[in-house]
Amino acid sequence: MPLWTCSQCGAQFPDAPAPPRHCVVCEDERQYVNWKGQHFLSRDELAERHQVIWREDDGLTGLGMEPSFAIGQRALLIPEPDGCVMWDCIPLATEAAISHVRALGGLKAIAISHPHYYGAVADWSAAFGNVPAYLHGDDAAFVTRPHPSIMPWSGDRLAISDDVVLLRTGGHFPGATILHWRKGVDGKGALFTGDIAMVAMDRRHVSFMYSYPNYIPLGPAAVRRIAETVAPLAFDRIYGAWWQKNIASDAKGAFDRSVTRYLAAIA
Repeated sequence: MPLWTCSQCGAQFPDAPAPPRHCVVCEDERQYVNWKGQHFLSRDELAERHQVIWREDDGLTGLGMEPSFAIGQRALLIPEPDGCVMWDCIPLATEAAISHVRALGGLKAIAISHPHYYGAVADWSAAFGNVPAYLHGDDAAFVTRPHPSIMPWSGDRLAISDDVVLLRTGGHFPGATILHWRKGVDGKGALFTGDIAMVAMDRRHVSFMYSYPNYIPLGPAAVRRIAETVAPLAFDRIYGAWWQKNIASDAKGAFDRSVTRYLAAIA
């Protein structure tokens, strides 16, 4: 029986003779159901129509899909001595992409910012011996394909290693998470935000939303909580959720200026 993937958000569902009738991720007000109705592809259909690509993105290897699929995010590989940490995920894992990641040292863990990027996390974990896939327990209701490797965590901080730490900010989702890589950018530090803090098109600011497609802004209390979580961190670069949507330098200053600008705009 095939596994099924939502063509609107990229969430993967368990094997079944027929596709699901609903997608809990799309039916949430932070996402949306396709205007023509809910639609799913089998994993084989997805692999026939799309491929996984990899390329360098501001010093890290990124993984994405071509043609672009669903939300269109790319994942990033953070190198560690004992394997890479995959930040966020994509809806497809192919043998070619798995082999490429293996050549880079393989995966030691997967960490995901929020439910829109859960994708094919079970497939990616299984390809590397069921490495742990960390997502915040506050968002566990949005897991569409349960798997033993999925590790819902609790609280506000989880250290994957001495240099790679997950921090719950809330905001976009209750369990919305960012990642701080202390040794990134030659020791200056890097922050991985997904779209918890969305890198703007000018790549000099970030912004915040409760729902991006439905244009629901994030309230001031939630933005202040994100800012308070980020304040103690040292970082010079922010990696966003899409190819080249990064703030390459002075990212901490850009973040602080962005918070001030956003709060003034919604006051």
